[in-house]
Amino acid sequence: MILHALAGSSREFVPTARALPGRKVVLVDQRGHGLSTRVPVDTSRSSFVGDAVRVIEAESNVPVDLVGHSMGAHTAMLAAASRPDLVRRLVLLESDEGSGSQDDLVALGEYFRSWKIPFVSREDALASLGNGPLAQAWVADMEEREDGLHPRFEPEVMIATITAVAVPRWQEWESVTAPTLVIYAHGGMFTEEQKTRFVSRGRNATRMDLRGATHDAHLDAFHQWTRALIGFIGTR
Repeated sequence: MILHALAGSSREFVPTARALPGRKVVLVDQRGHGLSTRVPVDTSRSSFVGDAVRVIEAESNVPVDLVGHSMGAHTAMLAAASRPDLVRRLVLLESDEGSGSQDDLVALGEYFRSWKIPFVSREDALASLGNGPLAQAWVADMEEREDGLHPRFEPEVMIATITAVAVPRWQEWESVTAPTLVIYAHGGMFTEEQKTRFVSRGRNATRMDLRGATHDAHLDAFHQWTRALIGFIGTR
């Protein structure tokens, strides 16, 4: 099962799933994202973890290989900590125990609120947001309404969600027993100190770095990402 990042959706990982043809791959739109509930009542970490656990139990013969990116990796880590019986192996792309300053959260909220919604076309959206891999993924996932294109998330839900993710969860991380691959991008969002500290405090964690990649390495360093993933979990 693969869990996407904040403001993303399962759509971003369709190419990853296709790179694993011998496997059943479950892609999830987490609450507040994609085709899931747009404005959930609960945006706590426990609500996201509970959703992931329910999907695993409903869709898989446990235990599973659980993969997550950024916020989704944080969710996956907490799920592995709370239900070790459900997780065989864990892959965390661009993740830590939970971090982020209030200034970072404010800036993110301001960025999402600055979008000139609705966009009149996908070309208009790309011109406004940029033409990078992440912007392309956002635009591809936008919802068409009578007045134009809208993102499939609400800024206030994103801020509430990431505020909860920012709370450090060292106790949970240090309790994870599943073999874990932590993948970082050279151009990602974490400092070397953060990366080293996080991996060193994992019980059974291995680190891999992707060259020339950003925080969204599954998009802009796809072949490196899938090689690393397949090397750890195999193709079946």
